[in-house]
Amino acid sequence: MAQKDSGVLAQAVQAVEANPYEMFKTQVRLAGKKLGLSPDLLAIIETPERVLEVAIPVRMDDGHIEVFTGYRVQHSSVRGPCKGGIRYHPAVTVDEVKALAGWMTLKCAVVDIPFGGGKGGIVCDPTKLSEGELERLTRRYTAMILPLIGPNRDIPAPDVNTTAKIMNWFMDTATALRGEPMYAIVTGKDVAVGGARGRREATGRGVMIVTQEVLARLGKRVEGIRVAVQGFGNVGSVAALLLHQSGAKVVGVADISGGLYNPNGLNIPELLEYVEHSPKRLIAGYSAPGVSAIPAEEVLTLDVDVLVPAALEGQITERNAGQIKAKIIVEGANGPTTPEADVILEERGRIVVPDILANAGGVVVSYFEWVQNLQYFYWDETETNVKLAQIMRRAFNDVWTLAQEKRVSLRIAAQILALSRVAEAIRLRGIFP
Repeated sequence: MAQKDSGVLAQAVQAVEANPYEMFKTQVRLAGKKLGLSPDLLAIIETPERVLEVAIPVRMDDGHIEVFTGYRVQHSSVRGPCKGGIRYHPAVTVDEVKALAGWMTLKCAVVDIPFGGGKGGIVCDPTKLSEGELERLTRRYTAMILPLIGPNRDIPAPDVNTTAKIMNWFMDTATALRGEPMYAIVTGKDVAVGGARGRREATGRGVMIVTQEVLARLGKRVEGIRVAVQGFGNVGSVAALLLHQSGAKVVGVADISGGLYNPNGLNIPELLEYVEHSPKRLIAGYSAPGVSAIPAEEVLTLDVDVLVPAALEGQITERNAGQIKAKIIVEGANGPTTPEADVILEERGRIVVPDILANAGGVVVSYFEWVQNLQYFYWDETETNVKLAQIMRRAFNDVWTLAQEKRVSLRIAAQILALSRVAEAIRLRGIFP
């Protein structure tokens, strides 16, 4: 990125303070300026089409009623039905959901699948809910947002703290209320009820694929590279396993319970087996020869070749960006790097593969699942993985080529590519009325 652009971005983000929706708008404006988009067009792209807030009364196991707050944001439908996950987390806010929906619009555009962006969330701590409470919460939330969603309108999916089981409940509730099979109303389901083979691993697999691609562009191989992974949920654990199987040394991992470090590489299959049977599926308590426990935040600043932030947004900030030693950051999470941190990383010559490209594997295979549900024609996992790799490699090549041509960062290149596709759809469709 040119020094002038870095200065513009630094000034623009001074007041952001890691508000995710402000982060999204700042990124859109900077990329829009590069494209020469008009303020009118940028205003359309920045602003979600619909923002729904719902009150979700749930009868708890002890008999009392608790009212939860839920959201569903439809950012853009100009390129197709809205698409995006639902997260259950105590820190969910409407601005977070608006930002995530906007990033989904860009993500779908950068990999060029026919979806727009949506996102949902419920303010709750699922670890404190029984399975019965979680099911009642999910089914009531489904009923509350059902008027706005559907296979040709808005298709939810799993996200933070939501699982295939929750998606099964979601689909079943919609089916019961609509009185017809609604398999295509949600993706990320179990295979037995319409899920796609390979969907659970898709986001982590996509992270692995783009890591291979960026290393290849730099004349390096995966074998022997040192990797640190922040976040050991579905995305981080799968990415860690696939990179380990590809010959990388995953020397550090972290989740909310802490971090683990082994300079000679962690035994990822063994760690996954431990997590599978540990309380709350956390890495805390794992021990093995050569493994030391470290504070979770230290994983971000380990001396590694590749860093995969795969937790929540806003993890790499101006406070720690100057300490990051990894030459390559592959964003497994949505929005893990603040705009302020982007400036610092760019000035330090770090290569950041942005979230809207790096973690798009999940929505790509969600697209495959949706197509299979609509056609009632299902693929095997090999076909899914081959098609996923084709789309991810094509998208990476498009972004890398554009970045080289325009001499901008991969993030700006991905945003330019995505915005150009969204803007073209808006221009071609026109403004109603």
